[in-house]
Amino acid sequence: MSSPVVVALALSLVSAFCYAAAAVVQERTAAGTADLRGTLARGSWWGAVGLNASGALLHVVALRYGPLTLVQPLGALTLVVAVPLGSLVARRRTSGTQWRGMALTLVGLTALLVATAAGHAPDDTLGTGEVIGVALVAFVVIAVLVRSGLGGLAFAAASGIASGVGSTLAQKLAVGPTLSWSVVVVAVLTVAFASGGLLLSQKAYRSGLGGPLALLTLVNPVAASVIGISLLGEGFQYGTTGTLIALAGAVAAARGVILLSRPQSHQDRPGRRASAPTRDRPRLPRPTRLLRAGLPSVARVRPVTVELTGTSRTV
Repeated sequence: MSSPVVVALALSLVSAFCYAAAAVVQERTAAGTADLRGTLARGSWWGAVGLNASGALLHVVALRYGPLTLVQPLGALTLVVAVPLGSLVARRRTSGTQWRGMALTLVGLTALLVATAAGHAPDDTLGTGEVIGVALVAFVVIAVLVRSGLGGLAFAAASGIASGVGSTLAQKLAVGPTLSWSVVVVAVLTVAFASGGLLLSQKAYRSGLGGPLALLTLVNPVAASVIGISLLGEGFQYGTTGTLIALAGAVAAARGVILLSRPQSHQDRPGRRASAPTRDRPRLPRPTRLLRAGLPSVARVRPVTVELTGTSRTV
């Protein structure tokens, strides 16, 4: 493992911790505020912005020393750190499923690290035309997701794409940029996609932390890796064997992320009583079923005689 890759790995680990802490703060802030104006008025949200900015800065520096196919998948460590950290802050128990998810994610990332860690520091970046093309395609896809009406998961996917594209563009700024109008354009687009990813993730966390953060964590490296492999010629070592190892690691990491995204049951959360089993509750007929059944036919209607005797009634 070359020294630039070691630097990229260390910076990615610290960056993942910053992102995880920011995600926990964002989720708790989103749960306690009704709209974006209320969110912006809270100091905790600006603390999350500072953590995200620190994580982003470390991530950009990591891209200076490692390829996209190495640095971006390590972002899955954000979820590995965020789940137990969120459980600790909320004073709830981390479930066995979540522990298995963390183990699978770490195993998958280790396999990806084996297939990519021998790479050298990147020496190629996107051209100006490629930057504009990637930005336009990403903008269209994000707009479609935001307007899809699918809720938090759509915002999470859009945030993952925006963050992945922002990291790809940031690499162009990190790898020996020379001052020119194209660098200014890339810088503006990088800030726009990074800011958009932050705001989209805030909208996504309104539906909880696990599912949106899991999808965001998966989409981000996929978007960046697709760009790195298709446009920058990045790949894996060991030829076909390395590619198979990377694919197996990606599958294991994806499975782990899915397990981590599962919400905890009410029994795992202290201070809340588990609801009564559904089978113990009397089931009432739905109004739609009564309407479908219709009124009784005339043939089944029988006369009823009512006798009143004092305070008692016989029907």
